[in-house]
Amino acid sequence: MKLAISGTYSSGKTLTSYALAHYVGIPRTRARTMRELLPIAVPGKTLEECTAAELIQLIVRRHVERVVQESHLPDGFVSDGSSLQEWIYGSVRVVVGINPNDSVHLSELETVERTAEMVFFEQVMAQLGVAVKDHVKNTYDAFVHLPNELELAKDGHRPVNERFRSMADESIAATIDGLGIPRHVVGGSLSERLNGIVDIFDLTPVIDVRTAIERAQEEYREVDMTIESDRAWAKATAS
Repeated sequence: MKLAISGTYSSGKTLTSYALAHYVGIPRTRARTMRELLPIAVPGKTLEECTAAELIQLIVRRHVERVVQESHLPDGFVSDGSSLQEWIYGSVRVVVGINPNDSVHLSELETVERTAEMVFFEQVMAQLGVAVKDHVKNTYDAFVHLPNELELAKDGHRPVNERFRSMADESIAATIDGLGIPRHVVGGSLSERLNGIVDIFDLTPVIDVRTAIERAQEEYREVDMTIESDRAWAKATAS
């Protein structure tokens, strides 16, 4: 089975995918995250400082990382999100702006100014979407979608707010449904999520749920959460 754990920022995708892989013994894809790619692609910048062109580069890099890692696991895997995530995060920016936090004063019905740059950015996103959706449709057997029931983490890494997160979440769900891929909404605590996923897909646990969660938490603690511009090597590269 090729299963993606979908959802938007702070929904718990990463920890859930880590724990599920341990719990049922399905390998997890090891594609580098946007946080890891950012200092390589755009040294010295945070995501909110990136231009439209730099965002496109990051979206393509992340998609390539995912595709390469997925190709190494032809017999099945658990994926932390899918290429739909990054593409939709880009597409929503057509409405809320390249840095979504600059448009928090707008009402739900308002969009940022449609400059020539934004019109071109929208066209690029539309064409990237053709390729991304084709890949996703031909790759994943099912999605587990995590609802926005956790507080949005203000980690300084991502330019997000509740409007952006809600729009992205709705778009991810609608796109998966439009592709005809089974999507199961699973919420609750981490243990409830894991057991819910096991029940839906009739999977067999290989370890107990507490051990799976403990191992996932250990892995998660190893993730570099430092803001990109604060990393010493990123500063040196940019100077």
